[in-house]
Amino acid sequence: MERNLRSRQGGISFIGLIFVIAVLACVGVLVAQAIPTMLEYQAVVKAIERSKDGANPQEVRVAFEKASAVDDIKSVTPKDLEITKQGDRNVVKVAWNKEIHMFGPAFLLLKYAYQSK
Repeated sequence: MERNLRSRQGGISFIGLIFVIAVLACVGVLVAQAIPTMLEYQAVVKAIERSKDGANPQEVRVAFEKASAVDDIKSVTPKDLEITKQGDRNVVKVAWNKEIHMFGPAFLLLKYAYQSK
């Protein structure tokens, strides 16, 4: 009786292993598609921080356009920037959405927003 308990093997079955690998592969594909949008968000933040010190909104937009050409920013244009004045400095706000197609009618929606300080 004691011998039967010891000889029984534990672990994951082959079907379970295939299922786990399939789930990890699907998650990996989604992450691989989301990473470029996160890198673009960081580029937008960097471009806004570099361009927010313009004297007026037009100068801020021109500086952002030059920075976006260098960093290859496609999701945000200078027209998307909302520029307001707080005291003696410019505050730049921007928000946009990015959809990533998963399968069939399903999409992953990523919402990005940033406001300069």
